[in-house]
Amino acid sequence: MVSIDAYRPPEIAARVTQIGQDKTQLEFWRMATLGVLAGGFIALGANFFTLVINDSAARFGFGVSQLFGGLAFSLGLVLVVVAGAELFTGNNLMTMAWVSRKITSRELLWNWLVVYFTNFLGAVLIAVFAVMAEQYLLNDGTVGGRALLIANAKVNLSFSAAFARGILCNLLVCLAVWLAIGARGVADKILAIIFPITAFVAAGFEHSVANMYFLSVGLFLKGKTAAASGAERLAGGPVDFSNLDLEGVVNNLVPVTIGNVIGGAVFVGIVYWFIYVRPVRRAPSPPEREAASARDPKE
Repeated sequence: MVSIDAYRPPEIAARVTQIGQDKTQLEFWRMATLGVLAGGFIALGANFFTLVINDSAARFGFGVSQLFGGLAFSLGLVLVVVAGAELFTGNNLMTMAWVSRKITSRELLWNWLVVYFTNFLGAVLIAVFAVMAEQYLLNDGTVGGRALLIANAKVNLSFSAAFARGILCNLLVCLAVWLAIGARGVADKILAIIFPITAFVAAGFEHSVANMYFLSVGLFLKGKTAAASGAERLAGGPVDFSNLDLEGVVNNLVPVTIGNVIGGAVFVGIVYWFIYVRPVRRAPSPPEREAASARDPKE
């Protein structure tokens, strides 16, 4: 007989709530350092994704290529969860502790603010090292070309598309974190993470921290001839990179970040709080109703 050795959903909800409380107790420098690590871990997953899919669509087809890329990208959240780090999108689940009144609004927003910007720093650092390592020259420049095309596609998304993709992305990311918290062993946690993360990446949804890496690399490679040539070969012609600038980065990150917060904090955190944590008024049993009537003859 097969049994599932995992925490039950109400137990996961209690653990997520407690973890949300614990995160507010981190001292600033520990929180900031863990935030830098998380940004770097997600960036490593994004870097792996770029390498894997750089020219795989032509060989395997779009869907299979995205599947392989999603599997590669899963590295990022595996490192965050198993090695330990503070990731903004995962910390959106702290709303469970907030609506339970275990943490204050100030504590919640302070954690999100510190972690968001230190995630950005970690992602940019990995982008700098990747460019310094001249990884973009691999496979005759197609690795750099794919990185440019990824970044360019993101800055050309409409506000509504980026927002909706942000919601769907963090819905899956926070479900991956939820499942990982419900797992008891390292192998279980990794397996719990892989499917939701592969799904969001393959579907082309938008993750704010991953985009911090993708967009930074795009800006750094915009002036590199080898990367631009690789992008043209992959696209089958000239590519307009006019929107790939700082304004384009902001125009992507704003709706994606808002969408991530709604997808994780509301559609996972608050929904599961409502189901498993919210205090419920229990209807009195028949003996209790009889006892109450005996105390109050008017009833």
